Amino acid sequence: MQKKTYSGQPVVTLNNGVDIPALGFGVWQMENLDECKKAVIKAIQTGYRMIDTAAIYQNETAVGRAVKEGGVNRDELFITSKVWVQDHGYEKTKKAFQRTLDRLQMDYLDMYLVHWPYGDFLGTWKALEELYNEGKIKAIGVCNFTVEKLEELKANSTVLPVINQIELHPVFQQKELQVYNRENTIITQPWSPLGNGNAALLENPELKKVAEKYGKTVAQVILRWHLQEGFVVIPKSVTPSRIEENFNVFDFELTEDEMNTVRSLDTGKRLFFDPKDPEWEDKMLKAVADI
Repeated sequence: MQKKTYSGQPVVTLNNGVDIPALGFGVWQMENLDECKKAVIKAIQTGYRMIDTAAIYQNETAVGRAVKEGGVNRDELFITSKVWVQDHGYEKTKKAFQRTLDRLQMDYLDMYLVHWPYGDFLGTWKALEELYNEGKIKAIGVCNFTVEKLEELKANSTVLPVINQIELHPVFQQKELQVYNRENTIITQPWSPLGNGNAALLENPELKKVAEKYGKTVAQVILRWHLQEGFVVIPKSVTPSRIEENFNVFDFELTEDEMNTVRSLDTGKRLFFDPKDPEWEDKMLKAVADI
């Protein structure tokens, strides 16, 4: 298997031998397709080589157009998408995957993820395993899976997830799940790595002191912390200056004391949805989206 180089930027090797850029660009909540396309083009031109989208984001079409217009060959990029809970089950997932490819105008994905561990996710995983073995997906993984759901998946599969994409930021670090992922060779990929712009976090005096030391912003310090923890991180922004700022995190390194400063901010409290909440599961299983 010939490996991609991603313009020489840092990569993380997944448990199937595929390399993924350590820093990528997320497009969650970019519903305006023109804005999304411009942001992805800017990201590609800035140097990002991994783009993370999903069927439920309803912007795969914009991502596909941006890739075509971004000035970088498709085979130099790592493109991720996700199957939504409405399309769980073997047959439905196969069809959903093809719709995703059609919207992206691509003939393969670098990574395809199960977005939430609800419904017939085991049937969905079987479909992903087949698509992976057929070469239509280079790597398969999951999002928002708890230890219990990962154990259930592991007991009913032949291919181990390469990634578990979860809510993770300095105020909610999911350390037990981090350990499980690591022990099972699953890479942890934080979504909302900056805590959704949490004001208390970005104004934290200790983090501001670290940022001033390196001539960086607090956001850059947090992203650097993620990278040094071995995570694959996907910040998002539609602001050109922020897109550049979030990428400019490879020219400094935090000390162990500074890493511990960030680790000490963990409150154990989520800012978003709890995968174990039955009301949230019920709401998502009943959700209707044109995907």
